[in-house]
Amino acid sequence: MSHRLHQLNRLTRPNRVTRSLDPERQEKAREYARIRRWLLLADLGLAAAFVLVMLFSGLSSHLAARIQAVVPWRPAVVALYTLAFFGAYGLLDLPLSFYSGFVLPHRYGLSTQTLGGWLLDLVKGAVVGGIIGLAAMEVMYWLLAAFPSTWWLLTGVLYLLFTIVMTNLAPLLIVPLFFKCTPLADEELTQRLVRLAERAGTRVRGVFTINLSSKTTAANAALMGLGNTRRIVLGDTLLENYTADEIEVILAHELGHHVHHDVIWGLLVQSALTLGGLYLASLGLRWGVRSFGFQGIADVAAFPLLAMVMGAFGVITLPLGNAYSRWRESLADEYALTMTGKPEAMITAMTKLANQNLSEVAPEPWVEFLLYSHPPISQRIRRARDYAQQG
Repeated sequence: MSHRLHQLNRLTRPNRVTRSLDPERQEKAREYARIRRWLLLADLGLAAAFVLVMLFSGLSSHLAARIQAVVPWRPAVVALYTLAFFGAYGLLDLPLSFYSGFVLPHRYGLSTQTLGGWLLDLVKGAVVGGIIGLAAMEVMYWLLAAFPSTWWLLTGVLYLLFTIVMTNLAPLLIVPLFFKCTPLADEELTQRLVRLAERAGTRVRGVFTINLSSKTTAANAALMGLGNTRRIVLGDTLLENYTADEIEVILAHELGHHVHHDVIWGLLVQSALTLGGLYLASLGLRWGVRSFGFQGIADVAAFPLLAMVMGAFGVITLPLGNAYSRWRESLADEYALTMTGKPEAMITAMTKLANQNLSEVAPEPWVEFLLYSHPPISQRIRRARDYAQQG
C-alpha cells in the first residue's frame, strides 16, 4: 500500500519544477556558469603558481633535503613530502574551495548543506584522498627508482587497474561515506526500472534512492558500479519532481552507456591520455635532472616538475576528452529515445533538469568546446523533438 501511495503522490502533487524553461532561472544559470568559469580559471592559476614557485624557488629541493636529513628512509621521505606538499596547497586553496563549494551554491539556492556538514565532507574527502594519494605516490616513486626507463608505462597500467577496481567498489566503500543509500520503497517503480535494465541486457543488484537533498537541491540518477556491484541509484530530489516516464528515460540514458560499454571505453581513453601525460612527464624529469640538479628522476624534489607537465597536458587535452564524452552522451540519448519511444518524456525531463539544476541550456560554442562533457540541453531537447517528428 505504501508504495502505491508514494506513486500516487508523485503523479498528483503540484510539481515544483516547471515543464517549460524558466527565463529567470536561465538568466541565473548563465550568471552562475560565468562565475564558476572564473573560479576554475583562478583555481588553475593558483595551482600553476604554487607548482612554479615550489620548483623555481628551490623550496621543493629544500623541503626534500630537510626531510631526508631527519628521516633518511625513502618511503618515509616520499610520504612526508607528499603530506607537506598537498597540505600546503590545500590550505592555500581553502578559500577558493569554500567559496565555490559552499558560499556560491547557497547563494544560488543549489545547496542545502550546513557549514558543519560541508566541513565534515571536506575532512572525509581529504582523508580518503590522502590515503589513496599517499599509496599512489609511494608506488609511483618505487617504480621511478626500480624501472627508470619504463616507470611511466607501468604506472599507466596500474592506474587503469586501480580505476577499474575503484569503479567496482565505489558504491560499497566511497558513496556511503557521503550519502545514505536505501532500497527504493516504490515497488512498482522498482520493478519497472529492473525490467528496463533486463531489456537492455544489464543485470543490476537493485534500485536504491540516495539522499541528495541532504546536500543539494539538484536532481541526478546513475547506474553505479561494475559487475556484481552495479545498481540503479536515484536521487530523492529526482523522485520528488519527476514522473515515472521521465525517470525511465533518464535511466535508459544511463543504461545506454552500459550497452555501448562506455564505462570500459571511457577508462581506456582516460588511461591512454594519462599514459601520454606520464610519458611527457618522464621526458620532463630527465630534462629537470640536468637543469635543476636533481639527484635523479626518482628524486621526490622533482615532483613539482612532474605535476606541472601532467597538469599542462591535462588542460591541453581536456577539450579532446570532452569531445569524446559528448559523442558518447549523444549516443546514450539516442539509445534512450529508441528504447523507450518516449521523446516527450525526454523533453520534459531535460527541461526540468535545466530549471532545477540551474544548467545553462545554450552555452556559447567556445564554452561547450572547452568545458562541456555532455551536449548542451538545447541540443538534447532538439534531438528528442526530431525523434518525435520522425514518428
